[in-house]
Amino acid sequence: MAASLAMVVAVALLLGGGAVEAVWLDLPPTGTKCVSEEIQPNVVVLADYALMYESHPTAHPTVAVKVTSPYGNTVHHNENATTGQFAFTTSEAGNYLACFWLDSPEKGSGVSLNLDWKIGIAAKDWDTVAKKEKIEGVELELRKLEAAVESIHHNLLYLKAREAEMRTVSEKTNSRVAWFSILSLGVCIVVSVLQLWHLQGFFRKKKLI
Repeated sequence: MAASLAMVVAVALLLGGGAVEAVWLDLPPTGTKCVSEEIQPNVVVLADYALMYESHPTAHPTVAVKVTSPYGNTVHHNENATTGQFAFTTSEAGNYLACFWLDSPEKGSGVSLNLDWKIGIAAKDWDTVAKKEKIEGVELELRKLEAAVESIHHNLLYLKAREAEMRTVSEKTNSRVAWFSILSLGVCIVVSVLQLWHLQGFFRKKKLI
């Protein structure tokens, strides 16, 4: 039963915004590499990053990192680092951007960086929760499942709000397009009448009609 419950929790994590992403970034000698993630507000984000030195056995380059919110606010900034971590709770909905670049004199040919990015309930320290509340086994899995269900619920509410917002924008756009079409048709009719009136006056002046 515990194994099947753990599988349910894993599926709920995938559906409920508790994302875990481990990515490798090849940082060039010059330039910036960025990763982005669309995140809802009031979501915990936790990430660890570390440089790999296989191609630099003697030199030890360092990296700079900057994480910005959808509105351009800096939520994390670090320089001359070989390893690091950033953690924050989102206050804005949208794409959060994490950018990395080499900032050391020994840039060489570039290095690889390992980024472990956790979002939502995946970023929660369940071992600490289990020790603090003295729970384990099925009870701990049920607690994870409860958190996953809450995350799914918040995700659905967020998607519903986004859908309503997009529907409102679409209706406003359709209304404006309709009014613009009517206005364009009216302008065409007025221009046609004026052209006809001008031609009639021209022909009468030339005594052609």
